[in-house]
Amino acid sequence: MLVIRSRRNARSSAAAALLVLVATVAAACAGPGSPPLPVAPSGATSPPGAATTSAGTGSLSSAPTATSATSGPAATTSSPAPTRQTSEGCARTIVADLTPAQLAGQLIMVGLAADARQDSLDALIRDRHLGGVILLGGWYNGVERTRAATRHLNAASDRSGGAPGLLLAADQEGGNVQQLRGDGFARMPSALEQGTLSAVALRQRASTWGEQLRAGGINVNLAPVADTVPDSLGRDNDPIGRWDRQFSSDPDVVARMVGAFVTGMHEGKVATATKHFPGIGRITGNTDLTTDGIVDRTTTATDPFLEPFASGISAGTDLVMVGSAVYSRIDPGVQALFSPRIVTDLLRGRLGFRGVVITDDVGAAKAVEDTPVGQRATRFVEAGGDIVLTARPSTVPTMHRALTGRMKADRGFRATVTAAATRVLTLKADLGLIGCD
Repeated sequence: MLVIRSRRNARSSAAAALLVLVATVAAACAGPGSPPLPVAPSGATSPPGAATTSAGTGSLSSAPTATSATSGPAATTSSPAPTRQTSEGCARTIVADLTPAQLAGQLIMVGLAADARQDSLDALIRDRHLGGVILLGGWYNGVERTRAATRHLNAASDRSGGAPGLLLAADQEGGNVQQLRGDGFARMPSALEQGTLSAVALRQRASTWGEQLRAGGINVNLAPVADTVPDSLGRDNDPIGRWDRQFSSDPDVVARMVGAFVTGMHEGKVATATKHFPGIGRITGNTDLTTDGIVDRTTTATDPFLEPFASGISAGTDLVMVGSAVYSRIDPGVQALFSPRIVTDLLRGRLGFRGVVITDDVGAAKAVEDTPVGQRATRFVEAGGDIVLTARPSTVPTMHRALTGRMKADRGFRATVTAAATRVLTLKADLGLIGCD
């Protein structure tokens, strides 16, 4: 743990320094009256019970392998933590030997509903070489049932020849959005309640919650929520405010809590996904359920409401989830997940995020229903994204075919997919899900 923490602190300092530099440059270019770019402090958008998901530079290299993760906290390995350079090198070596079908599969995460047969995804995982699974819909029978499911999923994944293990995710924010409950999982207060704690107290609790997730075989928590809901909107913000999913209406408080939550989860050996970039606190519609009220006409590329995301990046968040809303002052008429200006220029460029970018649900979500299923995958990857998350397993073959077909027809797109797969496998190396000699 000490090794992990020291590496994270070093990366956090570097990230903070980078963000300070970027803020200085942005302020100089923005002109009088423009707000400065937020700098990280030092220190699915779906209602409860819905069968869709809400979903860095971080590293969890002392985390257990896919097999040992199912055995609970006692299975922690004591092997030295690899540096990001060695993780990237390992990932590049493995990616170089993957077929187009295998590359495409690493960029897809599919949902397993709590009421689905445990083996219902086996063929998809095997035949489409899938990189991840998220548990959806309310797993309320405790850690033993969760561990049985994750153990089965790991067994369904083809690990022959050193093939990558699975990212196994859950939405474990707290309050209304806590998909894993029952014996072995503490009841988590809502994010709004968590926001009243000190940063130290939240970090300690998040560490415990992370250990419980890991005991169930989960290695990725699609949390924390970094969205800020202004007081003037409150519960009229359907995806976040209505369900108390925000830490606060003050972005400075949200930033502190996001950093504490990320750090605590990492101490519990679980990766985090800070969401929903660049923020869905100012819209009224829920992108899972409607196409109305999902245009944000306020947020800019130098907005104070980006500060919590910068804080998550500084704390070493492993993934950032990009939402499906439209930001008319950043890229008019283009949904965030399909926008190079948002994914590549803002998130990767201006905020300096080097890790894995994941979508919110693009399988069943209403907001993307007018975009052909295959294009939901290819357009996101073109924009600079990495993992396409779908709550609807039936969409996987179409997405997979679209990615592989485009790779075969377009050498430039093949290079883009290779870069995305390298980021995904770098995270997997950090998590101990691929073997690095």
